[in-house]
Amino acid sequence: MPEPQYGDPDREYQLSATESEVIVAGGESYNGWTYNGEYPGPEIRAVEGERVRVTIENDLSEETTIHWHGMVLDGDNAMDGVPGVTQAAIEPGEEFVYEFDAEPAGTHWYHSHVGLQLDRELLGPLIIEERDPHIEYDTEATLVLDEYLPTEPRVETSNGNGGGMGGMGGGGFPDAPPAEGTLINGRLPDEPATVDVEEGSRIRLRLINAAAAATYEIGIDDHDLVVTHTDGPAVEPVPVDTLEIGPGERYDAVVEARSPGTWPIQVRAVNKSTSAGRALLDYDQSDGDVTEGEIGSRQLQLSDLHAIDSLDEYRGEPDRTIDLTLSGEMMGGDEWTINGQAYPDADPISIEEGEHVRFRMANRSPMRHPMHLHGHHFVVGDALKDTVIVPGHMGEITIDFVADNSGAWFFHCHHLYHMETGMAREVPYEK
Repeated sequence: MPEPQYGDPDREYQLSATESEVIVAGGESYNGWTYNGEYPGPEIRAVEGERVRVTIENDLSEETTIHWHGMVLDGDNAMDGVPGVTQAAIEPGEEFVYEFDAEPAGTHWYHSHVGLQLDRELLGPLIIEERDPHIEYDTEATLVLDEYLPTEPRVETSNGNGGGMGGMGGGGFPDAPPAEGTLINGRLPDEPATVDVEEGSRIRLRLINAAAAATYEIGIDDHDLVVTHTDGPAVEPVPVDTLEIGPGERYDAVVEARSPGTWPIQVRAVNKSTSAGRALLDYDQSDGDVTEGEIGSRQLQLSDLHAIDSLDEYRGEPDRTIDLTLSGEMMGGDEWTINGQAYPDADPISIEEGEHVRFRMANRSPMRHPMHLHGHHFVVGDALKDTVIVPGHMGEITIDFVADNSGAWFFHCHHLYHMETGMAREVPYEK
């Protein structure tokens, strides 16, 4: 495993992973695992290019780590937080010091990368401010989307539609347990989180899907979402009514506050596996009564996203093309596989420094797979992303990236229960 490198940080944060009460509505709470007793965890914020140091103390009964989802960690592979790949897990009662450059700019997040701990609420937003934004806005708000799972995480099986249906060996796919609702910033719909706006202002919404399994559709009654970023990097602004966001993905959208009132921000699980979530867009002039409006039918498509920055280095024929088949065992199996192999009993995908690499992914299962590559952004369509959904039922997605960040990296499905049961590979650079 690589040796950590430390420098002179511009920003320092202290986190403690601990058991604590998680309150999701008045009179409704459960015992979860959190950072600093907060859910979502404390926001970590820096300006692009700054050096960030985060000291994590493990007050849990199990070992843990933190992954900085979206950070390229150029030269800092040891800080990537993958146990057994980039570091030894942090034992109970011990601490670890993470340090990295805040790059790239955008909306990112951090979370545990040990077992099913992400679904115990060990997560929080990581915001890297641009030095020169390509859009104008007056205020901003971060919305963290998640499932409500007050019970202990466990692998179950499903029929391929995304909802857990019982114990293992029941003739279905390894999957998440059924959630009991949808949370926005840790709140259930009956006592929703509120985003305050003034009429005439422009608010930048930073959307993070921190769910272990659910893909969400999000829209705001009577308001456009002008999508401006995906997974951090900027895109040409595109107005839509709704967008789908898979586990691990992030979108930024600017909303123009032109319709005074108190409007629902609606979040629905795409596969209808759990009840919807809701926050409120609340104008200063509103009397507090919730206004019910309409959400249009324009949904964001991958083809709508066009990167602001040049993608020339990703164009042309690749030096290395790797075909990856995503599949699972339907008849009572307990694994999700890439090319028939389940991690950790799987061959690494080795690459060389400087190569243009292409992954061609084919999904031979009925379920979506949000595939995430550590340490790199990749081109899909005409946009730069680090996580992309490969649709079910023979869906195919091709991604291209440049091998310009040597180390041992991880590539996996960000559906936590698919990763936990095998859908992952190590991507080391050849010496």
